[in-house]
Amino acid sequence: MRACSGPAPWLLAWVIGTGLQLFQPALWLWQAYAGMVAAALSVWLLGVFLGFKLRAKLRLPSGFALWPGLCAVLMMAFAITGLRAVDCQQQGLDASLEGVDLVVQGVVAELPQRRADGVRWLAEVTEARRADNGQRVLVPASVHLAWHRNTWAGEEASVPMLRVGERWQWPVRLKRPRGLVNPGGFDAALWWWSQGVRATGHVHEGQRVLAVRKGFGWQYPVEQLRQATRDAIDAAVSTPRWAGQIAALLLGDQASISHDDWDVFRITGIAHLMSISGLHITLWASLAGGFIAWVWRQSDQVGSSWCLRCPAQVAGAWGGCGVALAYALFTGWGVPAQRTVVMLCVACVWRTRGWRWPVWERWMLAAVCVCAYDPWALLQSGFWLSFVAVACLFMRPAEAAQTQQASSPKPFWRGAWDALGKLCREQGWITLGLAPLSLWLFHQVSLVGLVVNLFAIPWVTLVVTPLAFLGMLWSPLWILCSGCLQGLMVCLTQMQTWPYAVWITATPPAWLAMLGMAGVWVFMAFPRRLWRWWGLSVLIPLFFWRPPQPVWGSVQLLFADVGQGNAVWVRTASHQLWFDTGPRYSEDSDAGQRVLLPLLQGMNATLDLLVLSHQDSDHTGGALALRRQFPQAKVLSSITESHWLSRSMPMQRCEAGQTWIWDGVVFDVLHPTVGDYEKRLSPNARSCVVRIRAQGQTVLLTADIEALQEQQLVQRLGLGLKADLLLVPHHGSKTSSTEGFIDTVQPRWALFQHGYRNRYGHPAAQVVQRYVSRGIQTLYSPQCGAMHWRSDEPLEVQCETELNRRYWRL
Repeated sequence: MRACSGPAPWLLAWVIGTGLQLFQPALWLWQAYAGMVAAALSVWLLGVFLGFKLRAKLRLPSGFALWPGLCAVLMMAFAITGLRAVDCQQQGLDASLEGVDLVVQGVVAELPQRRADGVRWLAEVTEARRADNGQRVLVPASVHLAWHRNTWAGEEASVPMLRVGERWQWPVRLKRPRGLVNPGGFDAALWWWSQGVRATGHVHEGQRVLAVRKGFGWQYPVEQLRQATRDAIDAAVSTPRWAGQIAALLLGDQASISHDDWDVFRITGIAHLMSISGLHITLWASLAGGFIAWVWRQSDQVGSSWCLRCPAQVAGAWGGCGVALAYALFTGWGVPAQRTVVMLCVACVWRTRGWRWPVWERWMLAAVCVCAYDPWALLQSGFWLSFVAVACLFMRPAEAAQTQQASSPKPFWRGAWDALGKLCREQGWITLGLAPLSLWLFHQVSLVGLVVNLFAIPWVTLVVTPLAFLGMLWSPLWILCSGCLQGLMVCLTQMQTWPYAVWITATPPAWLAMLGMAGVWVFMAFPRRLWRWWGLSVLIPLFFWRPPQPVWGSVQLLFADVGQGNAVWVRTASHQLWFDTGPRYSEDSDAGQRVLLPLLQGMNATLDLLVLSHQDSDHTGGALALRRQFPQAKVLSSITESHWLSRSMPMQRCEAGQTWIWDGVVFDVLHPTVGDYEKRLSPNARSCVVRIRAQGQTVLLTADIEALQEQQLVQRLGLGLKADLLLVPHHGSKTSSTEGFIDTVQPRWALFQHGYRNRYGHPAAQVVQRYVSRGIQTLYSPQCGAMHWRSDEPLEVQCETELNRRYWRL
């Protein structure tokens, strides 16, 4: 066996260099990164010179020459990642083509995601032209498109079934990828960036141009096989819920699992089992490798000894690695799959070459390979959960070997008991190791998961997953698989209601999470009891972290980035209020699930009052999600009793004159009046208007009132309408923000909440000009993201995009 020098410092330097580049607020010119590559090579040569020439002459320490080399590796990783980012940025959609009618020819390149409101897919573009004059234009090679059902005026037009490999001509409108930017929220822009998607859009069928199927090809055999398998699952399993879960286990199609089911999996701690994990891939690779090794040994019996050319163990290892690679590609090639395949390949290479690397260095090499393939995976929670879970298993104490005489074999019940005990110890070890990460990334730790995983891991791994695979050979087995999943869900649904099933806390700061991870490492690495007690003690603040609250008499507002809609979070010292809840994005997604609840959960906050200004869906889309989570919250609204939302939750009418005080902060309802409910007014005209007063500052939340209601407020309140911060009425529509209203309110700040390139054209240019011409400072949610304001610092409104700047956000 040939020993290989330890590369751990070099591997760590590459990961650190990659990570540092990801935190750049803005990209440099490509020449700067190229210059850094040259500088890295120069530093490396300097290290070689110091190592072989100067170290002996100047009697330098033996490790002195190592530092220039490590700096060179770090600089090289930083520069190469930067060059890739610059190249990706240059492939983006030209701003002049946003919202322009185009005719795009392309190929369906990935498994289409069918949803309640239509279908989404990745298209590889072959040609693009303007719809008005036929001029060819340059668009990104990969475009993510959506084709929505047309439900206007009661029409229920179906969307054609798209198949991977089909060539189409679509009339589309494209825009640069943008995601909602909220504290601790999902970074959709980063996801688009890491997927190489530099434009998104939707099919826009007008009167002149229609989508046309142009042909079919076999350029994407893996994706076509995945789609054929998904179609077969849907045909065999009639219930979409169970068909979706089987597709997630077999194909990695996690979007097919409903949001409610994901909540159950997270609370019970088995979300890792319901997606493609390293455990599944390793299991199938081991089975395949063992079978191939057995076949390899049988060659002696047919007169052709393959073992003389290649040992059976090596052949089995490489065969298992090939099966793991095929399985990972078939399931979508996620980060856990990448990590597992890379580690298996490293093990095969090392076994073939006879090298001896410690397991930690192979673990770090797998991390470097994943970073080299996808540098932005470093910012994904799956990367850290996957690698840290494996590290916890590496650090598990070795169990004492037990010897038994051959004359007295171990009884079956004793072997099963030992296996159960081993599973309990491993699960407890991993739960403890992942606790700091879980609290930091998801602000919760599943306590019941320790029990659930004892039966869920063998059930899903040894029963459900094999049935899902065997169903590809005989589809009735998928029905049996769905029955097994139903039984599992019955148990999980009951166990999630147990007291203290999940520990929820506010999202801790990064330094506290790092301290907790250090404590876990000390607990696992040092067997002495004193060190272990110290490691556990530093975990305690993570479980009981409380973020700073507003002081008595002050108020803090967060204008959430929800797209086209209103949603304002109002916080006092001990109370929480949401003014509107943003839009409903589709039949299975809304701002409450995607934005508002994560914000509340990240602060471990409850909800006291929900104000729904009026019934428009861009103001009430997330109401049901908030109500389900906080059934004790009161609801104040102008929604009429005949509206379906009034039948879903008890409401109290908002009426001018209502006043309440929370922690020294005064809340007043200014509109509508009692008489407005007796008139036949539009929902916008009856919008609830709320004024907030604290520490000599005034905030005015106006929802969608229009010119007539603005005039009535001015006549009724006069200078009492003056405010320091104004939520601009009706998202900046030209039917609102009259000059008389603006002159009366005289705000210091005017905040526009609206969607990027929304179809309504909000805000209108003439409205924006009215505010700007009066010297009023304006901010817009598409550019600013979530907007923060507090009464004790009234001269400043902070943008989330500035607090957390990243170069992939346009």
